[in-house]
Amino acid sequence: MSDAPAQTTDKNSRYASLVLGMSLPADTVLYLVLPLYAAQFGLTLAEAGILLAANRLVRIAGYSTVARLYAKHGDRAACMLAAAVASVCALGYATCSGFWALLVFRLLWGLSYAALNLSTQSLATAELAGAARRTGQSRALIALGPMLALPLSAISAEHYNPHIFFLLLAAVALCAVPIARRLPSGQGHIKPREQRFRLPGALDIWSFVEGLVLDGLFIVGLSFLGHSIAPTGAVVIAGLLLALRYLAEILLSPVGGQVAEKYGAERMLVTLSVTTSVALVGFGAGWLWACAAAVVVLRALQLPLIAPIVAQRYPGPQRVHALATRAIWRDIGAGVGPMMAGVLLPVTSSLLLYSVAAACLATSALACRSRQ
Repeated sequence: MSDAPAQTTDKNSRYASLVLGMSLPADTVLYLVLPLYAAQFGLTLAEAGILLAANRLVRIAGYSTVARLYAKHGDRAACMLAAAVASVCALGYATCSGFWALLVFRLLWGLSYAALNLSTQSLATAELAGAARRTGQSRALIALGPMLALPLSAISAEHYNPHIFFLLLAAVALCAVPIARRLPSGQGHIKPREQRFRLPGALDIWSFVEGLVLDGLFIVGLSFLGHSIAPTGAVVIAGLLLALRYLAEILLSPVGGQVAEKYGAERMLVTLSVTTSVALVGFGAGWLWACAAAVVVLRALQLPLIAPIVAQRYPGPQRVHALATRAIWRDIGAGVGPMMAGVLLPVTSSLLLYSVAAACLATSALACRSRQ
């Protein structure tokens, strides 16, 4: 009987992860095809960067509203609605072109992802015991959809057009709605808190820098720089490398979660971030594909670490608010990153750009160990 609550927590975490994993591929595929096929979507590269950032930026303002709605209606209602909206957004990518039309779908997806991400992390850390293990397993399930979608979408874009594959992704997201019905109903059990200004801590700064560098500068740079090296096959190579990131999550995130419980998530965070910084310098220096492969694997290993660190530092009712705060800081960075990439990549030395980015990532990670 004592194992029943833990089994229920594990089951709820799996269901929420599957819903996010089936809703996410349209977003990850857009990061692959939009920088390379901006003209076919009626966009400039700078506009593509803004659209890739828009879903992050809307969450900065919208996370508090999403958290309140999640607290009121709970996991089932929030995730069912978010999955349905994700399907509509994928359909929009398949059928619409132009900046303003696509902006609407990016904003809708941003709020939907906020709900899905909040539910996934909240359920994975509902009990502190086993939180790192559940978070690792959660990342593996979430990664399955993007891992399969990225190479298939790259082949579709290379041989047909970049729009058509989104029709399939819309159907997949719609199939996530019945799975979301299995999540617990009722309130999300988030207690309201006072709104007060607080300077960002070391973990906030790392979340910001990680989002800016790895979810912004690196992802957009992979497509942009890859196209300059291999114009005819860049989308397929980039798609395979991004799929490798998710394959690494499937294979290594559960292992990383177990190791984090044994040796400490903070120690792993610092080690992996510093190693990623070295690979980023090589990426900017011209060892594009090899260092890109190293970056995507190392990034995948870092993803399960932030939730257990937050759960340990902020136990009890503070936990969900703290998770949302870290997500906001990451979204700020990941929102600024694509816009910076769209402006700087055509005019800046890639070695200089990624060396500065690497230094920022390593410094912010080291600060997480030296300050609480």
